[in-house]
Amino acid sequence: MKKLINSPESVVADALKGMAAAHPGLAVEAATGIVTRAGGPAAGKVALLSGGGSGHEPLHAGFVGRGMLAGAVAGPVFTSPVPDNIAAATAAVDSGAGVLHIVKNYTGDVLNFTMAAEDCEDEGVEVEQVVVDDDVAVTEVEGGPGRRGTGATLFVEKIAGALAEEGAPLSEVAAVARRVNSLSRSYGVALSSCTTPAKGSPNFELGEDEIELGIGIHSEPGRERRASTTAAGTAQAILDAILADLPEAAGAPVILLVNGLGGTPPIELYVMRAEAGRVLAERGITVARSLVGSYVTSLDMAGCTFTLCRADEELLRLWDAPVDTPSLRWGC
Repeated sequence: MKKLINSPESVVADALKGMAAAHPGLAVEAATGIVTRAGGPAAGKVALLSGGGSGHEPLHAGFVGRGMLAGAVAGPVFTSPVPDNIAAATAAVDSGAGVLHIVKNYTGDVLNFTMAAEDCEDEGVEVEQVVVDDDVAVTEVEGGPGRRGTGATLFVEKIAGALAEEGAPLSEVAAVARRVNSLSRSYGVALSSCTTPAKGSPNFELGEDEIELGIGIHSEPGRERRASTTAAGTAQAILDAILADLPEAAGAPVILLVNGLGGTPPIELYVMRAEAGRVLAERGITVARSLVGSYVTSLDMAGCTFTLCRADEELLRLWDAPVDTPSLRWGC
């Protein structure tokens, strides 16, 4: 499998160097994976920090900027950043108003962000943590790690980021982040595996006429494999899984994310947006806002995820608030 890289060992640092060159509004430390807003923290405002393993771009560094994240920490591909780097990023973005860690629910991410938060609190930095766990493909088991964090991470970062931009205190920013997570559900389908730079070959094999439903963004196994079908049939299967788990969805407006996993062209994502709208309308659900594109990816995997968030007027107001980042921008 051919890749436009220098080496698997340097790919994350090399990509961050390119990001720094392309976006002068960012301050980038390629060696540590720390990306922050250039010019330092916004005085008196809560800072949002997220991060995780690389390979999901533009998540997270692509969402650093006005109205979203104050910083992000990139680990190796599909591997959490270390606590020392998370702690250093936390200190870098803190303005004295506290820092909200937005953490996808993977064991390494939760453990390392928790350790970093404890170190920061020992140094006098107030830290709150919100864990995103929106993937309904995973059945919650007592004592297990719980559901994976996927597309709802973008919703949490955007909506909580807008409230932080308004100057709300840390407790309120954390509360709205937890609320968005509780009202969001995701589910996806893979048409192919992804190929990690270190391995150089697909992580798993799918037959020519097979798809995998409920796939994870690190190539975790899905719920089931079935014969490939039309966009209409695939959208129906995805939304059946989401709506079975999303409380009181019927009749409530939603924000819809149709997210490409890295190897799906826009023409197919727009087909899926049309089919999602049809299915939701048949269920009496209004799509108040939607976003289509590749935002939470799995390297070069072909496929997509849907994320729905039940949204009231306040959440829609915060969604519509201005945002100016490398990968999400409106109202500026």
